[in-house]
Amino acid sequence: MEGAGNHCCEYMTGGTVVVLGEVGRNFGAGMSNGVAYVLDETEHLASRVNGDMVAIQLLETADEWRLLALVEEHIAKTASPRAQALLAAWHRYLPLFRKVVPIVVPAAVPAATPTSPGVEPAAVPAAKGA
Repeated sequence: MEGAGNHCCEYMTGGTVVVLGEVGRNFGAGMSNGVAYVLDETEHLASRVNGDMVAIQLLETADEWRLLALVEEHIAKTASPRAQALLAAWHRYLPLFRKVVPIVVPAAVPAATPTSPGVEPAAVPAAKGA
């Protein structure tokens, strides 16, 4: 997409989004999976993401190639003037892209039970009346 309003990628559960323009507030609220590549020309992205749910990262080499392929695909399917302009000056725009990913929250550790591996039966108190 070439710009997005408030709550973009809200409840995103997978896939990839490329935003070639500005985003509104609360970006990534509820994002639990997937990745978003956002062009941050104005450096406002950090103030517009839902920081409780997502993290902003710099692109790695694999991301750069993936993003380039996605922009080229967008041009092939839409003839987007915006995407064409970005591609024509790719060396200038690439450093302005950021990767937005969900913050991974570790799953809760299950409580130990007498049948849990590594738990000695003697370490588990016996129930009254047993």
